[in-house]
Amino acid sequence: MWFFILGCLLPAFWVSFLTTGLMRLIAPRVGLIDRPAARKVHLVPTPLGGGIGIWAGVVLPLLIAQILVLIWRVNPPSWLPLELREHLAGAAFRAKELWGVLGAATLLALMGLIDDLRPLPWKPRLAIQLGVSAAVVLSGVRATIFLSNPWVGILLSICWFVVLVNSFNFLDNMDGLSGGIALIVSMIFAVMMLTKPGDPRWLVGGFFLIVAGSLIGFLCHNWSPARIFMGDSGSYFLGFSIASMTVLGTFYSPSDHNQHVILAPFCVLAVPLYDICTVVLIRLREGRSPFQPDKKHFSHRLVALGLTKVQAVLTVHLATLITGLLGLTLYSVSSWNAAAVVIACVGCVLLLIAILEAAPRNGAA
Repeated sequence: MWFFILGCLLPAFWVSFLTTGLMRLIAPRVGLIDRPAARKVHLVPTPLGGGIGIWAGVVLPLLIAQILVLIWRVNPPSWLPLELREHLAGAAFRAKELWGVLGAATLLALMGLIDDLRPLPWKPRLAIQLGVSAAVVLSGVRATIFLSNPWVGILLSICWFVVLVNSFNFLDNMDGLSGGIALIVSMIFAVMMLTKPGDPRWLVGGFFLIVAGSLIGFLCHNWSPARIFMGDSGSYFLGFSIASMTVLGTFYSPSDHNQHVILAPFCVLAVPLYDICTVVLIRLREGRSPFQPDKKHFSHRLVALGLTKVQAVLTVHLATLITGLLGLTLYSVSSWNAAAVVIACVGCVLLLIAILEAAPRNGAA
């Protein structure tokens, strides 16, 4: 297991760390700069393009792994752990599915990169997100949700993709916030996949570990004070990749006999989902576009209450970690009654966030 974990984390870390460092030099020369504005919290112009580092940290190690799988699937080397040798054929079989997802995520990352260079209107961005999501879902990457009507699962899966893409985009509002949440989420999903009783999901678990390694490399440059931002290219790529892998991970199978584990992704992603839902509702209630940036997020509210930016980011990270660990415990309970207690705990965390958001602020933001 440690051979597998380090083999996923370390290459992704170094590729992301070095590529992001290179982008810090290239971005200002090509106009990839995020300048301070009233709705933003940074005070100095900061390079964008960190998303390219995240993308490289995921795609390049996976490309090398794919080549090795194709070479080794017939005659695997003897030093390779037996469990990995047994899954080489399966990894080769699912390669088309994996690269279809990565191709779609890369397409959205390219759109985000264009948006970073020259802001695009929200309607064409949303249309492209819907189109790409629909294409991937119709190719077979979708959830069944225990329903016989496939169109219900298709529509819900498309919504899941679009919501998570924009959720991580919305969260990219403070140094280390979106990247840190994505890191916590990826690590917890990796644990879920690799420790699944009787049926570990090596491919999906390995993907989440690679994403985590790439994010660690990026966060070395993005932690406060950030020297580079991921930009829309990074948040779109992360959101779509995580959404796809939560669907491919198949958290529930009939052999489990515990249907409640299908709620695990909602627990892990409870804070990002809560943030996007409340922010969109606030903007609609005020008669504004749901994609018009502002300072209505949980992190902004914490700063307005008197926390520093780093304290606010760490608080959101902690809330995400708590709901994520609660989601992980769903695999340890065997009844809906016990699962209801876990869900109630997640609800309490979100209620605490709601109370903090409703508290009077020191100043308008």
